Amino acid sequence: MSTKTIYLAGGCFWGVSEYYSRIDGVTSSKSGYANSDVENPSYKEVKTGNTGAAETVEVVYDTDKVSLEILLTQFFKIIDPVAVNHQGEDFGSQYRTGIFYTDESDLKTIRAVVDYEQRKYEEKFALEILPLKNFFEAEDYHQDYLKKNPEGYCHVDFLSLADLKPNNSRFLDKSKYAVDKREAIKEKLSDEAYQVTQNSATEKAFTGKYDKHFERGIYVDVITGAPLFKSTDKYESGCGWPAFSAPINQSVVSLHNDESENRQRIEVRSKTSNAHLGHFFTDGPKDKGGIRFCINSAALKFIPYERMDEEGYSEFKALVE
Repeated sequence: MSTKTIYLAGGCFWGVSEYYSRIDGVTSSKSGYANSDVENPSYKEVKTGNTGAAETVEVVYDTDKVSLEILLTQFFKIIDPVAVNHQGEDFGSQYRTGIFYTDESDLKTIRAVVDYEQRKYEEKFALEILPLKNFFEAEDYHQDYLKKNPEGYCHVDFLSLADLKPNNSRFLDKSKYAVDKREAIKEKLSDEAYQVTQNSATEKAFTGKYDKHFERGIYVDVITGAPLFKSTDKYESGCGWPAFSAPINQSVVSLHNDESENRQRIEVRSKTSNAHLGHFFTDGPKDKGGIRFCINSAALKFIPYERMDEEGYSEFKALVE
């Protein structure tokens, strides 16, 4: 098991700790005080707001079971990122929101997810994104507080945990969706598909075979065959590339900052193959949540509904019925 750690400040740590303890792949969620100006502060001291500490949860997770991207995506479902020193019924600098990291390589993922979420708001986030300066575990009675006190105070809504369906692994089954070596990938793909998926190229607008394609079925990774998008989420955007309001499951793609071509964009990559797929935008139709996953046709393979049984995708048919 390979584990990593991220520190999340989302207001009162009782609810945040309990929330993350319920996510499959999280091995530990300890309550504590982060980035304090005072060595090992007590809860009483932190409550004064004079220690500089933020109530924070240390989240340790198994990277084979859950990704940092998913943990952060869920984080935004339980906080108000524009609130200043305030979450739920709690006020004070100790209740500010923040993402504190110890691994510099995590920063790209953090920035990508935050940028993705920021585009849903007009007001600028009050969220801190900082390296972890220190973390002191809170007193024992704070640990697993809501497990010990089920009726205790909690500002967190646990309903969004339902978004993490237990069958997510079927979308990323390594035994089914294996990645070929780069040489084999080159032989397998057209030159355009290779340039798009491996070198982050972009096919010319209005030339992709799936731009005007609206047949019922699913779109899979052209390299691994892993499901990526479904026809029921595809819409006509007029942009010249296939547009989707969502991936088939949030676990199948990853988001990355893209500053190429002197532009600030969010790149979309396939989780199974790490292939470049396209970009994410928030200029989509309001009835689609304003979301537009702008994807290169060359990175996809379409499986018609009528052939899903034959091609081995019968378990996903219900998603497009």
